[in-house]
Amino acid sequence: MTTVDRGRLAMLLARETDRFAAAHPRSEALFERARGSLLAGVPMNWMVKWAGPFPMFVEEARGARFRDVDGHEYVDFCLGDTGAMTGHAPAAAVAAVTAQLARGITHMLPTEDAIWAGEELQRRFGLRFWQFTLSATDANRFAVRLARQITGRPRIAVHNHCYHGSVDEAFAVLGPDGAVEARRGNIGPPVNPAVTTRVVEINDLPALEAALATGDVAAVLIEPALTNVGIVLPDPGYHEAVRRLTRKHGTILIIDETHTICAGPSGYAGAHGLEPDMLVIGKSIGSGIPAGTYGFSEEIGRRIEEQVTWDDADVGGIGGTLAGYALSMAAVRATLTQVLTAEAFDRMIPLGERWSDGVASVIRETGIPWNVTRLGCRAEYHFRATPARNGAEQWEAGDSELERFLHLYAMNRGILMTPFHNMALMSPDTTEADVDLHTRVFAEAVGELFD
Repeated sequence: MTTVDRGRLAMLLARETDRFAAAHPRSEALFERARGSLLAGVPMNWMVKWAGPFPMFVEEARGARFRDVDGHEYVDFCLGDTGAMTGHAPAAAVAAVTAQLARGITHMLPTEDAIWAGEELQRRFGLRFWQFTLSATDANRFAVRLARQITGRPRIAVHNHCYHGSVDEAFAVLGPDGAVEARRGNIGPPVNPAVTTRVVEINDLPALEAALATGDVAAVLIEPALTNVGIVLPDPGYHEAVRRLTRKHGTILIIDETHTICAGPSGYAGAHGLEPDMLVIGKSIGSGIPAGTYGFSEEIGRRIEEQVTWDDADVGGIGGTLAGYALSMAAVRATLTQVLTAEAFDRMIPLGERWSDGVASVIRETGIPWNVTRLGCRAEYHFRATPARNGAEQWEAGDSELERFLHLYAMNRGILMTPFHNMALMSPDTTEADVDLHTRVFAEAVGELFD
């Protein structure tokens, strides 16, 4: 059993599409209304990527569940694509944000909450200094700019099929001939990304050494494991070798933990003893309130202070009027100290294992050539027999029609998956019953596909 019957898949997809439309008349009506004022009927363009003919409109979300405007309740394994990894509306964060709303939202001055947040980040990740932003994208962008400034080098290096938000330099991939080119869907790149970026596959150390040997790479910006193309794990010893190579060539190592915080309260870096020069994280740290942060070692901090003077502190492409604002800092403090705690991960990671074990059992019993990969409390199934070792292999295994059917099948039975791929994330409020429901529905979908 190596292929999907495309005719059967098309028939099932059409059936599930009709079922979805019939069950969501209010969402459809709101979508039609939205098309009068919102481009494509959505407030952000990627919201068109949901599996149905129109997106569901949400009425209320709490914990690991939400209810749409048609009254249907869903187990949420998407969780805002990590933004709601805390669970929706966690009590501690809601209380902190509510209290801060009454005291003022933003005033471009620091609050004590920022110190609490910085001290907790320092404790978790081991880096000396921290700065705050509104998103992980901003944090990555600022980290890259600072790395260029203090090294005097123009380029960065990234993994093939990486994800670092909307940072221009990261929308680059390896073309068929091995040359760097703009990633498919890269809208209006300011320059050819080959000018700014060197791209290497994860787990390809010779390629990384060759990229750094040119002496013009300011920073290596990487996720410890690929996530957005599908989970691709590093080989044993890979990160130790990356650290040796970056030090050898005087290149700053930036680790983006925005998705890989799923590995534990100190992210993949803490769980595996990595030693980055800079570290970025966003999305989940504010319980849904926009927030991002980047930290750096004492040495990097000293080099930054030497080159960024007081007179220039308010210019240069670093910052933003609302960065580090009071409401965001209240949310971050509460999230780090009361929500995404070590105790929460002690519950979430076993649930991720239960989810992947359930999917693996279905794959094994049906004999389909798929696999499931897990990283902490995040797990994902892939349409290939063995786990991919790099981004190109994972990308080639994609099947958007098959993916859409499986997602729509799950939505029609009360389960929400991340729309861009087959990823599930556990929150502190996710239950074993939620996970087991997914296993049953997944088994039913596979059974209909391959019966």
